[in-house]
Amino acid sequence: MELSSLSLTELRRLQARVENEIRRRSDSTRKDLLKKMQRMAADQGLSLEEVVAAAAGTEKKPKAAAAKPRRAAKAAGSKGSRVAPKYRHPEDEKATWTGRGRKPLWVEKWLAEGGALEALLIKQG
Repeated sequence: MELSSLSLTELRRLQARVENEIRRRSDSTRKDLLKKMQRMAADQGLSLEEVVAAAAGTEKKPKAAAAKPRRAAKAAGSKGSRVAPKYRHPEDEKATWTGRGRKPLWVEKWLAEGGALEALLIKQG
């Protein structure tokens, strides 16, 4: 096919046909790949959702395991890890601090007024 011999209108029609064919083939390829991946996961006794969640780091625990709480050990220094608060403001229960990083202003003020950091500890149990 000699493109230089086509008119602008013919080129645009051809472009639209090519774009539609690319879209159709991409959709077909995506569906085929999804089916293959689902079969591979099923062969290992897993669902594709479990595999994807594990790869994304958002793995859901099985319902039986969810009944008993368990602390997940995270690598030291891992970004975004949540740490339970260790200290609480004596008057405002919503103001807490994990004990990591900079001291909040309310802790600084408490210490400046002669208060002991241990007095702010959250009692466990």
